[in-house]
Amino acid sequence: MLFANNPNHNIHRKRNKSLGVPELIAIALGGMIGGGIFSVLGISVSMIGVFTPIAIILGGVIAALAAYSYVKLAVYYKDEGATYSFYKRTFPDSPFAASLIGWWVVFGYISTLALYSYTFASYAISEFSFANNEWIRKGVAGGVILVFTLINLWSVKGMGKIEDIMVYTKVVILIVISFVLMNHSQTTLPVLMQNNCEVSIFSVLIVASITFVAYEGFQLVIHAINEMESPEKNIPKAIYSAIFLTILIYVVISLGAILALPFAEIIENKEYALASGAGNILGRWGTDLVILGALLATSSAISGTIFGASRLMAVIAKDGYLPGYLTRQINTIPVNAIISIATFAFLLVFVGSLELILEFGSITFLLVSLLMAYANFKIRNITDSSLILTLLAFSGLLCGTASIIYYELSSQPQQLIFITGLYTLLTIGSWGYSKTRKDKSNN
Repeated sequence: MLFANNPNHNIHRKRNKSLGVPELIAIALGGMIGGGIFSVLGISVSMIGVFTPIAIILGGVIAALAAYSYVKLAVYYKDEGATYSFYKRTFPDSPFAASLIGWWVVFGYISTLALYSYTFASYAISEFSFANNEWIRKGVAGGVILVFTLINLWSVKGMGKIEDIMVYTKVVILIVISFVLMNHSQTTLPVLMQNNCEVSIFSVLIVASITFVAYEGFQLVIHAINEMESPEKNIPKAIYSAIFLTILIYVVISLGAILALPFAEIIENKEYALASGAGNILGRWGTDLVILGALLATSSAISGTIFGASRLMAVIAKDGYLPGYLTRQINTIPVNAIISIATFAFLLVFVGSLELILEFGSITFLLVSLLMAYANFKIRNITDSSLILTLLAFSGLLCGTASIIYYELSSQPQQLIFITGLYTLLTIGSWGYSKTRKDKSNN
């Protein structure tokens, strides 16, 4: 879907067209169901087995808590710039705050682009003998990034016509897959729980935090604020409804998978677990259906992410917080920003595994949501926010972030060093540009 993961998808819609709740829910669903479930299922089952649906529900609760601050800030500011604009306007005297949130948001989108392209590649080659060849997978991922980069450089005119169709098509495919799998159950939940009784609550929290990126996208509704009816009512309705529906869809899919597919098979083929399992249970048509769903979901998300993130990058560069050459446009297309987004995503795919990309993305959006919660806390009296809910949101996001860091520190310290290095570079870069911009303003 073009406007999935697209901070500026409203460019494709006429300003005089009002968007109702159904359209806004479609935007949020398109942003959240963009390939995430295809990526997180295998990793989640490998860590907590039968408790995967519980982790998915908990991840959705954390997402709903994060959404509370976004909703309150959106209704108050009514700014389609969302995350970046909210923080810049809440802390107008802190260029570093605006620069930091801008850099983190952009690289958060880059991580999701890498995740979607990696997932696309995993399912695209899942039926071949070289399905587990990591370098071929990375090559295909780079190839699909290149294809959609060229499409975005050439033109995006007309692609918006099939946006809603793509959203609901992939949702229908996922629902069909999940219910068919449940009808071919090989075991029961009590039996599975008996065999996985040693899983701790903390492990479930860790997985919920790691898979948080699967819910990234609910905030995309805010980018359409200038084209919707009654934003004060429709923003919360659309966002909370979409999160609930996403949780429901993810839970049904995960239940179908763990009841119908052997855990060993899900874990062994975690990059394309659904395709492998569906093929063994349902035959060729099942595999083809899953692959179609995965390729459709990831393709639309890849295109939308390149489109939106590049324009967000150009806006931040125009504000002076990123290199000026990123603002260069040809026929309103931010050419240099598109190429830069694609290049960074390819580099992340090239150097990282699925787990690294997934965890970097989740940490990034947890941190960004944490900063949004802090911004809302700071002006909670103006946004008419509940102190209890605001603190609960802040605490939940902080626990989620801490859980991932603890997991990385205890089990994958080298990966944590890599992620810390990335954040260090992002922080230094954002600080440098904020200082440069402040010096220019003073002069």
